[in-house]
Amino acid sequence: MEVSFNVSEHELEAIRKPLRAYNLSHTGAMGFETVGILLRDPITQEVVGGLYGKIYYGWMFIELLSIPDALRTQGTGTRLMNAAEALARQKGCTGIWLDTFSFQAPGFYRKLGFSEFGHIADYPPGHQRHFFQKRLV
Repeated sequence: MEVSFNVSEHELEAIRKPLRAYNLSHTGAMGFETVGILLRDPITQEVVGGLYGKIYYGWMFIELLSIPDALRTQGTGTRLMNAAEALARQKGCTGIWLDTFSFQAPGFYRKLGFSEFGHIADYPPGHQRHFFQKRLV
């Protein structure tokens, strides 16, 4: 055994390989896709925020949702989430899941019809990490 704080891509792949093989033996082949819904500056076309997710095992996982301060409270987050939901439905997903911190947006996701299925208290200290899902079928 060896502890490393600088795991190479090759070492990471060596860890993933047997786990993927084990999962495959229990689930069969499942597709895997990444998806980004990008917010671009209208002048520079630079990406200034957006949504990044993964689709696998028939679910969409929203890993990141980032909206610049200048675009907050204008419905941008709702439009991004609606676009993600439409894409998940198009891909035949059973649902969408995500996590967020108590100081971020748990109320926002509840408003969009997500239900909490768990949380971790004091992560980070003094806050909570919330896990949400929304079934589409």
